[in-house]
Amino acid sequence: MTVTRTPARAGTPRLALTLTVATVMVATGVFGAAAAHAEDGPSVPPGTEATAAAPVEVDPNDPDLKLPDGATLAEAKVLDIKQVVEDQSGDERREDTNADVKFALQAEVLFGKDSARLSAQARARIGAIAEEIKTQNATKVRVFGFTDDLGSSAHGDVLSKRRADAVHNVLSQELDDAGVTYEVRGYGEQYPIADNSTEAGRKKNRRVEVSFPRTGS
Repeated sequence: MTVTRTPARAGTPRLALTLTVATVMVATGVFGAAAAHAEDGPSVPPGTEATAAAPVEVDPNDPDLKLPDGATLAEAKVLDIKQVVEDQSGDERREDTNADVKFALQAEVLFGKDSARLSAQARARIGAIAEEIKTQNATKVRVFGFTDDLGSSAHGDVLSKRRADAVHNVLSQELDDAGVTYEVRGYGEQYPIADNSTEAGRKKNRRVEVSFPRTGS
């Protein structure tokens, strides 16, 4: 993991945090290694897939773990790399993997309180995401809205969908729907990324995510 902090200059948003995480698998020369990547189902936002259980304790002297005579370990292979970049204010977050690009925008920089009406500043930020979609030649774009757990769950579901629709409308205008299909959903308080017991956590959970495949994925 690599952490980089960059100071911000007045009037210029700067990227404040960069995290790079690599997943490495070592395959044996006898059995090889298989890595399967399953596409997220339509009801599950990227990055919220169930993780594997904690590893069990392994006996290093177990004879079943020994390589057969003449077998060797293959070179380590990097199966996936995730890079996370967040601006200094925390208002915008970008995640890059080998397969996808995901932007998360905090609701406060897009909308007024309990509103789905976009500000002029929000339109500029969404326009920048549209340019990245063009760069990646992406043809499928996901726009997912989320809220914190304050208020009723039903209200959060409706508000998050309205906000996702608003972001989708701007992306559609910017991209001119040139062969792009969209999946637009409102998840309300589902899939929080921070603790809802604090305002700082709730702010992170109030967000709209835009994700799309990388070039060639």
